[in-house]
Amino acid sequence: MHNDDYTTMEFVIQVLEGVFRKPPPEATRIMLNIHVRGVGMCGIFPFEIAETKIEEVHALARKEGYPLKCSLEEA
Repeated sequence: MHNDDYTTMEFVIQVLEGVFRKPPPEATRIMLNIHVRGVGMCGIFPFEIAETKIEEVHALARKEGYPLKCSLEEA
C-alpha cells in the first residue's frame, strides 16, 4: 500500500482490518509504517488473491473519493 497526502489514516486502518483481516493493533502499525516510509506491506498472498484484494482496495477508495493505491510484488 502506498502513502498519499489525501487518504485518511482512519480509512487506511479500516481497509487493513476489512480487506486484509488485520487486527486493530497490527492495522495501526502497518498504517504508521506506510505513513512514515511511503509504502508498506499488507500481507503475502497467492497472486490471484493479491490481485482481488488490490481491486477491492481500489474500489473502496474510489467509492470514498480517496486516491489510495496498492500494488503487488513477486516474492
